[in-house]
Amino acid sequence: MTKLTFAAHPFLLGFDQLERLVERTAKTGNEGYPPFNIEQCGENAYRITLALAGFREEDLSITLEDRQLVVRGRQAEESGDRIFLHRGIAARQFQRAFVLADGVEVRGAIMENGLLHIDLARSEPDSVVQTIRISRA
Repeated sequence: MTKLTFAAHPFLLGFDQLERLVERTAKTGNEGYPPFNIEQCGENAYRITLALAGFREEDLSITLEDRQLVVRGRQAEESGDRIFLHRGIAARQFQRAFVLADGVEVRGAIMENGLLHIDLARSEPDSVVQTIRISRA
């Protein structure tokens, strides 16, 4: 039995890339760490904010890989001199990925008070009207 997908619909020509994007998004981990917000800051501006208490800028890397924004964090190992009676602050590595639509660009990132802010902007494509000439057979 063949798998019927939305991109196989006859009115959706060339949307197979969108289907792969949806599948890739569904495969990304649903782990809750680190917590994050996504907010709209303007008509075409967005901000992703990750709560990264205890991480320094040197512990983080932000990459854009094939329309996928990937934030990775790894804290340096602490010396074994400390004895914790309770350890509630996470000190672990993480990877969080966000799939970006075509036309969305990363404008920059800042670390402020334990929050990593990543600013995004979507460029508006020019409206193009094209007339197709019909030739005789």
